[in-house]
Formats: sequence, structure tokens, C-alpha cells
Amino acid sequence: MVQTTNHPQNSSERIVHLSIIATWLLWLVGGLYIAGPVLGAVLALQAVYFYYITPALPKEKRLASPHKSISIWLIAMFAMLAILVVGHLNFGLGTAATIKSSIGWAKGWLLIALFIFAGAVLPIRPEIIYRAICRVGKYTIFLLPLFLIAPFIGLPDTLWVSPLKVFGGSGSEYFKATLYTLEHGSGTPRWQFFAPWSPAAGMVGLVYLICSLQERDTRWKAWGVAAAVAIILMSQSRLALVGLIIIVPIPLIFKQITQPMIWFFVLPFVLLAGWFALDILEMLNLAKAEFSGARADSTRVRETLGRIAVERWQSEAFWFGHGVVERGPHLVEYMPIGSHHTWYGLLFVKGILGLIALAMPLFLSFFLLLRSAFSSNLGRVGLSMVTLLLMYSFGENLESLAYLYWPGLVVIGMALQACQAKQSS
Repeated sequence: MVQTTNHPQNSSERIVHLSIIATWLLWLVGGLYIAGPVLGAVLALQAVYFYYITPALPKEKRLASPHKSISIWLIAMFAMLAILVVGHLNFGLGTAATIKSSIGWAKGWLLIALFIFAGAVLPIRPEIIYRAICRVGKYTIFLLPLFLIAPFIGLPDTLWVSPLKVFGGSGSEYFKATLYTLEHGSGTPRWQFFAPWSPAAGMVGLVYLICSLQERDTRWKAWGVAAAVAIILMSQSRLALVGLIIIVPIPLIFKQITQPMIWFFVLPFVLLAGWFALDILEMLNLAKAEFSGARADSTRVRETLGRIAVERWQSEAFWFGHGVVERGPHLVEYMPIGSHHTWYGLLFVKGILGLIALAMPLFLSFFLLLRSAFSSNLGRVGLSMVTLLLMYSFGENLESLAYLYWPGLVVIGMALQACQAKQSS
């Protein structure tokens, strides 16, 4: 039987494929948070092994050297560890705290680089990821009625907390099988699916939607797109709705942007926008106010956490940060200082050097893929993923959710490596 392009054809593809389609099973047993780091380590070790045996392999089976941007990701994320250790030494936090924080770094910042590295050098085709995500979408649609009716028929919001929590070292939210949550004040239901909280589900929904739209089989695409849109809408995440409008159309826009006719279509809208610029700005300011007011308490907490993080970073730990997160005051409902925002979190925990360590590879990847997006579909998908990371860096801590959106990181690695192949051709 001939294998199609959507069937795994080597060990790396089988590992990735099975890891994605096992998403709901892993969620049920509380294993997603553990599976992500294990998968990243396995793929990275597999790549290292293949490089080790490269001299014995035929030329056509040898792994290509990683694109320079991949090396920068790895160097920058290892720099995060060095910065973290210095921060701990500066504040005398002790060996035990340093080891604990180093494990957290390995499950977060290092994991981001490992998945990008694996996507770049291992023989994994993007079609494998697209099809696997669509299959998860099919399972999601089958489970959707249960999630929808659960809050209205008296089912508990949380089915259970997995005993695997003892291996995680993080909050229990990463190990809960939660059917729904209720909004504070209004009591209206909100869904997070297999994510630890609803906005994170919105982020995963966007990753899944971008990938599902690349699936060539219309039946599988329908499953994937329907499930991804359902996740985005039911998460009720404001940031996900913005991403739905801004990020998802990127591949289509860049695909058509080189066509002359598109400019004849766009030009009248550009002229109208110039004539009505003041009115448009006023409408945008009104939309921003309504966006912030949709969950005023949440917006207030986020803004206050940001101010506290910046003030304490500037006055107490400018270069290397505080080394660890700290519990915030009652004013911010005891949320950790620097949470809900990657850049504020980096400033508080790792200082200005930590912020630079993320900004360099992230923005380099953005500009490389922006150039690639004009001529490559994979480049367009990679640009969408990097733009998604940039957007969510202002609303989430990227490192804490890497175990969840890792398929997007693998695609970024593929797209960056394709830049090297294009340059050498």
C-alpha cells in the first residue's frame, strides 16, 4: 500500500503525529504538561544522535546544518539559564531555589528552542502536523456537546486533578481535567478545553486554525477549522478574537500581495483611509476602550502587575532581574508579579538581559520569515506563528505554554530552515 504525504514515513514524523493525536487522552490523564518537555527532549536527542552518526550515513540521508537563526535561538535560550543563575546569586536565593528555577527554565525557555531546532533539522514534513491537528479537531467536535451542556446539567466544572501533579512542580491548573469555568461576577460559563486557562485555549485555537487551513483534503480541513473556531469563540478570549482577524489571514494576504490586481483593489481603500483618518482613529480608540472594558477587572490587574514589575525591575534588579517570580499584593489579587505578560515577566525575573535574550531571536525570525512569506507558503505559515508569539507575548507568559503550542514552534523551525535552503539554491 502506497503511503500518502499525510502519513508518517519515519520515526520523527511518527513521534510528532502520535503526540498530537493523543492530545485529548493526555489531557484526561493530566499528562500534557509532562508530555511536552519529554517530547521536546526526545526530538532534540534524536537530532543530536543523527548528527553523531552522520559520517556513516549516505549523503542524501544526512541532516542539514541548522540555519543561523536556529543557532541564535539555542544560544539565547541557554543565555537565559546563565542570567537566571546570576540573578539567584545576586539575591542569595540558595542552591535549592536555583535548581528548581533551572528545571522551570528547561520546561519553558529551553523547550521553545528545542522544538524550533527539531523542526529545522529533523525530516518532519508540515503536512504531518496539519493532518494530525485536523484529526484532533475531529475528536474535539465529537466532544463539543459534552462541554456545551456540562454547565447546564449540573456536571462538575473539574472532573479531577491528576496525581501526575507530583511530577510537575507547577500549579494544579496544568493537571486538571476541566469541563468549564464560571466567570467571576456574571457566573456565565467559559471553556478552556485542554488548556490550563481560557486565554491559553484561545492561543492554541489560533495555532490549530492556521495549521488546519493548510490541509489540502477538504474533509479533514473542515474538521480542523470548525474545531479551531469553536475553541477560539468558546474560550471568549479577547486576544484570540483579535488574532482571528489579524493573524489568520496573513498566509492569504502574502500569497496575493505580489499579484498586480490586488493593488488596484486595495488602492481605493487606502485613499479612503487617508481622507477619513481622524474618524478611523476615533473609532479605534473607542474599540480599544470597549476591548479593555469587556473585562475591566482583568485589565486593571494586568496593568497593575505590569507597573509593579517595571518599577521593581528598574529600582532593584536592572541587569539580571530577581531570579524568581514573587507573589503580588492584594491589589492584584495575589497574582505573581510579571505574570500575564512575557516582557514584564522577563524584566522582573531576568532583567534587561533576559528581555534581550528573547527579543533578538524572536524579531530576527520575524524579519527572516517576513521576507520568505512573499515567495513561500511555509514561510507564510511560519510568519503567522511568529506573529502569534509576538502578539501573545503581551498577554501571556510564552514559556509557560510552550508545552501546549509546540506544533507551531516546530513549523517555525521548518520555515526558518527553508530560508537556508532557498539561499543556497
